[in-house]
Amino acid sequence: MFHDPENRILAWLHADPVRCEALELAECLGLADWCLAAGFVRNLVWDRLHGYAHSTPLNDIDLVYFDPDDDSESRDRDLEGYLNSVSRLPWSVKNQARMHERNGDAPYRSTSDAMTYWVERETAVGVRLDGEGSMSLVSPLGLTSLLEGQVTYNPRCRNMVAFRERSRNKDWLSIWPRLVVAG
Repeated sequence: MFHDPENRILAWLHADPVRCEALELAECLGLADWCLAAGFVRNLVWDRLHGYAHSTPLNDIDLVYFDPDDDSESRDRDLEGYLNSVSRLPWSVKNQARMHERNGDAPYRSTSDAMTYWVERETAVGVRLDGEGSMSLVSPLGLTSLLEGQVTYNPRCRNMVAFRERSRNKDWLSIWPRLVVAG
């Protein structure tokens, strides 16, 4: 039915009312260069690849954005507090303009650039709404391995220990047993 992997993922997102609600709430913030990423898209794809009728619960909803003009942690806390006050969804908000400091990288240039340093390739996928409500994916490392059910180490993050710990601690193979860890 879908020859284009991006359209397949977008169709799955459109069919998920919780994810649509989260996207609408995030879009209302008026942030520049934002997306809902990590498990928000990754888990949905893995659920569909495993044939699950219902989405597995999200531990959090990662709203990532890029604003070098105000990269304070207090702004992230304020945005998170607002989102938590208007919904029952578990929000986590992070301005990628300061995340390079925590990771010991050169300053990032955008949300997409920051995502290229994330530990797994499959986690570096996000979705955003534009002002007209149209969804688009942010996938700087591609979609192939995600749609193949892989968990792949991203060598750009330079932290194989974090990859192994995350793979074990997140318990992905118990939740999605057909995943292949390729790292």
